[in-house]
Amino acid sequence: QVQLVESGGGLVQAGGSLRLSCAASGRTFSSYVMGWFRQAPGKEREFVGAIRWSGGSTDYADSVKGRFTISRDNAKNTVYLQMNTLKPEDTAVYYCAARNSGSIYLSASYEYWGQGTQVTVSS
Repeated sequence: QVQLVESGGGLVQAGGSLRLSCAASGRTFSSYVMGWFRQAPGKEREFVGAIRWSGGSTDYADSVKGRFTISRDNAKNTVYLQMNTLKPEDTAVYYCAARNSGSIYLSASYEYWGQGTQVTVSS
């Protein structure tokens, strides 16, 4: 059974940092792209960034570029989202997801999803 389990969310002041983790299990993800998405209340789920298990190349949304960094630990089958210089508009539920084909920017391309973790940034 495939599982993606996020952790690391919480409450932080503007300008602070958080690191989210996504532990993956249940299958081999070497050919997959692992994506991070977020959804704020009343808004659609949006792409944050993604990393390819093989090679480790990354892509980011313009809104987080230069502030967020995605990395992976192959030995632990875990993907991380390091978030720095957080802003109140980063407040959302953050999800990790796994995709094998299709656009990495579209949530519909991802077949496996975690349960989400809340990130709240106070001003």
